[in-house]
Amino acid sequence: MDSIHIYGGNLLRGEIRVQGSKNAVLPILAATLLVRGTCVIRNCPRIADVYHMQNLLQELGCPVSWAGNTVTVNASKVSDNRMSGESVTRMRSSVMLLGAMLGRIGEAVMSYPGGCVIGRRPIDIHLAALRKMGVEITEEEQMFTARAVHLQGTEQKLSFPSVGATENVLLAAVLADGITVLENAAKEPEIVALCGFLTEAGADIEGIGSDRLVIRGVEELREAKYTVPADRIVAGTYVTAAMAAGGSIFLEEAPADQLGALLEAAEGMGCSVTINKEGIGIDSLRRLKPLPYLKTAVYDGFPTDLQSPMMVAMALAEGQGIIEESIFENRFRIVKELKKMGAEIETVKNKAYVHGVERLQGTMVDAEELRGGAALVVAGLAAEGRTVIRNRHFIERGYENICKDLRGLGADIAIG
Repeated sequence: MDSIHIYGGNLLRGEIRVQGSKNAVLPILAATLLVRGTCVIRNCPRIADVYHMQNLLQELGCPVSWAGNTVTVNASKVSDNRMSGESVTRMRSSVMLLGAMLGRIGEAVMSYPGGCVIGRRPIDIHLAALRKMGVEITEEEQMFTARAVHLQGTEQKLSFPSVGATENVLLAAVLADGITVLENAAKEPEIVALCGFLTEAGADIEGIGSDRLVIRGVEELREAKYTVPADRIVAGTYVTAAMAAGGSIFLEEAPADQLGALLEAAEGMGCSVTINKEGIGIDSLRRLKPLPYLKTAVYDGFPTDLQSPMMVAMALAEGQGIIEESIFENRFRIVKELKKMGAEIETVKNKAYVHGVERLQGTMVDAEELRGGAALVVAGLAAEGRTVIRNRHFIERGYENICKDLRGLGADIAIG
């Protein structure tokens, strides 16, 4: 029963509200460990990765409760320093608890995080950055231990603008001694959201939204309330769904300022995009024009998390295009599934050569990871006949209720 069933061919019409951001809420929940009290996080999506983070916080001794989409975390006491088990090994984002635990109690014992099949994503850059702040790390086969008697502010430059490493340095630095200057920091909106929560709790951070962060350590953080911003990747997925299946939709609260590269590509392929303070509207009422070349990049370039859904749109365009994946070496796992549906795509190393076809055919396909699974939903919406997508659990890691959302736009879609 772990599947999604779609009868494709319906034009998408109507409006829906975009859920809270997965990539923002996870580090914010980790950051609540730094507050010796209660924090309230509003607009929290009810998704599998958030439940994994909830489990980890509770295992560390911090009660977590829900009221609708509001989460309350009481981190008055942290009773354990060990993080292991399924919630760590199944979720890559668990690694951000490392910086938070070091900031709170100066020690963490952790299984190596998992949850990623799209690329190696080594945590070496995280560990190297923390070592520069005085953290001693002992690595074992399946676990590692990190300890710091005193976290010390330092000046350093990341070798790559890693989102996760930037988050870990932030979480470790806000309560560290002295000043931390982080060069080549990631600039993604999720970093901005984390900084927003931390400053609401009393942290002293300069350069928010830039690639140079200056963090002055403070004595303690105070209890805080924070509203999670809308999820730019979910919004982008629904934009590509309208592009591929056709129709006219409005995405309430969609963060247009964070989706410039996608919306520019949509307009280049013949879609009409409207933006106002309420959200994003997109009209796609004729066959898409080709997009000759697309390259993923760190923010504010084209997001790697939207590359797979965009590949579906390009597979239906009237012409040929090339996608170059510059972030994760294994992002093209979806290609074999799309070819089952009639797509004409060939891959050579980190490039995919997409030859547009008039239509896709519904069939049975397998999701292997989060964003690729969402892209198969987009493909099913545009395909003729019935598409069954197995391994729904991958999609539920990041989409609160993708079937309900799309039914609200007129799609014939249901959980199987």
